[in-house]
Amino acid sequence: MNVDCLIEETRWHAVDLDALAVKAAAGVAARLQLPADLEISLLACNDARIAELNADFRGKPKPTNVLSWPSEERGARTAGDMPMLPQAGDDPEIGDIAIAFETCAREADEGGKALDVHVTHLLVHGCLHLLGFDHERDEDAALMEGLETEILGKMGIADPYSDHN
Repeated sequence: MNVDCLIEETRWHAVDLDALAVKAAAGVAARLQLPADLEISLLACNDARIAELNADFRGKPKPTNVLSWPSEERGARTAGDMPMLPQAGDDPEIGDIAIAFETCAREADEGGKALDVHVTHLLVHGCLHLLGFDHERDEDAALMEGLETEILGKMGIADPYSDHN
């Protein structure tokens, strides 16, 4: 999976966001056996920018950690089912992700986690959203969180949903 990263907030360079994004996308692609030519655009911004995007697209004028815009609706109709994943020959552009530095740094600090570990989790989370995974319904949340935990575990990152982190 290819990631085109636009870094607006220079503090992202300190965690080598490009490398984290490639690692997260590759982990998702490997686990879900996705075509190699899929493409994601990643905007690495600050809280002010993501608050604008959150207001424009979700009607919530406040910062958040990560936002995702899938190129098409892939979600499962039945709760807990797999979404309609892209296949070879489909449009390779699966969507856009934005991630905010200050919110991610604050959450990592509050959770006692290294910033790169927390950001990797959020990038995996964002990639899964682009692929149609969601956490609105309990069954969907269980599927998505299970995949996140499995993918991160293969990267040597502990379960982000465990109370022991």
